Amino acid sequence: MVFSLTEFKHIAKDVQEDRKVVFTAQSARNFHQRMLICKFAFGQGVVPVNPFNTFGYYLYELVDRNAVRNGNNNLLKRCDELWVFGEISNGVLAEIQMFKKLGKPIKYFDISQLPESIVEIAKEKAIMEEDTEQFKNEL
Repeated sequence: MVFSLTEFKHIAKDVQEDRKVVFTAQSARNFHQRMLICKFAFGQGVVPVNPFNTFGYYLYELVDRNAVRNGNNNLLKRCDELWVFGEISNGVLAEIQMFKKLGKPIKYFDISQLPESIVEIAKEKAIMEEDTEQFKNEL
């Protein structure tokens, strides 16, 4: 039996800086913006967890939607912060409410000027989708 005295090397082993992990929430209406949102988050020095990148849109109906929702919620609970991008849908509102129970930071962003810019806003300036407008006080 021959043993190698050389150690396996790869650049990935050297890139291990600890960073905040941020759940990036966005309405399905903004599904097409997911890559720009992740690019923005990386540019802010955090690691984005984007459910549309992880699971597509309900894993393209290959599994039950509740399995995807459960996976989404498990990822959400493990993140350090929640960043909300664009209009708030009923799914995003549910994520906000779950995150509020965890007592972790939530930030809101206007993405109306993408791809040029993303701007952090106060939660009072967040825009609700039509079916969630009556719940704005729950942000």
